[in-house]
Amino acid sequence: MIWLTWRQHRKQVLYTAIGLVALGAVMLPTGLSMHHVFNDSGLAACLSKLGTSQVISGNADTCDDQFGQFSRQFSSMGFLAILFLLLPMLVGVFFGAPLVAREVEQGTHRFVWTQTVSRRRWAVAKFGLIAAVTLVFSTIYSLAMDWWSGPLMANSGRMGPLIFDFEGIAPIGYTLFAVALGIFAGTLWKKVLPAMVATLVGFIVVRVLIETLARPRYMSPLTASLPVDSSNQFNGDSGAWIYGNGVVNGAGKLVLPNSSIGCGSNGNIAVSGAVPDNVDPCGGLVSQGLGPGPFFNSTRYQPAGRFWEFQGIETGIFLALAAILIYFAIRRLSRIG
Repeated sequence: MIWLTWRQHRKQVLYTAIGLVALGAVMLPTGLSMHHVFNDSGLAACLSKLGTSQVISGNADTCDDQFGQFSRQFSSMGFLAILFLLLPMLVGVFFGAPLVAREVEQGTHRFVWTQTVSRRRWAVAKFGLIAAVTLVFSTIYSLAMDWWSGPLMANSGRMGPLIFDFEGIAPIGYTLFAVALGIFAGTLWKKVLPAMVATLVGFIVVRVLIETLARPRYMSPLTASLPVDSSNQFNGDSGAWIYGNGVVNGAGKLVLPNSSIGCGSNGNIAVSGAVPDNVDPCGGLVSQGLGPGPFFNSTRYQPAGRFWEFQGIETGIFLALAAILIYFAIRRLSRIG
């Protein structure tokens, strides 16, 4: 059975291997170039010096100049990264969806399942081989993407939406889930094209729901606060995932959302965000009806140090979903005539 499955799918495996080689031919030179500039421009050293603490000294040098130079040189790489983000979905569409649907559509399942091979054994061999090949290829892809995207995503941090999606081990979970979803869709629609469409739509819907509803709740966010007259500052290059920021009063109430106020000891005033025109930033916020002082700039965030915990949680979710889909796919095989 394993030999037969290999014979049926060896061309897919070969084409996928060729695709990985082609992908490597693009990633290797561009990745080496980005890593070279990332280190030689001083950007890597600057980020290392700043660290991942959310609050840093007001005298600390930010990495804006180095980031600007790097971004100008490699701005086109962001589009390439988005294309890489689609690869797990494409594996599910072209590997998973046809696995059962093509057999049923062409009627070959009647011949296979009337032999001595049971449907369950056929499914274990077929699904197992495809899962093993997918695991190998997705691991290679995940490791390559993690290395390639490191310098490119250093500015935004690894925790941010979309960026999180093609770093670490999460792409392995996405890919195995996409294949399992394709297999299950093939047992429902029994024709290749509808199964592929269902896989495409289902994958996008689940990914969006997990990213927008589940991921922000994996762990409770932290809060960092600074008095508006503090000489310190928030570290914009900490790699944290920022949920929101604003100015809070002494009672802990958010009075100016999506804003920050800086009243420096040297008389300089720094204002950002949606501060109303009728609010004098440093001219007595209490008298302007914003509540009791003192006032703080506050930010809610997930620290960069939680990256691997979030990766483990999300990968586990998608692996569990994949296992559930395979279970139901095997059960549905008994209903296919």
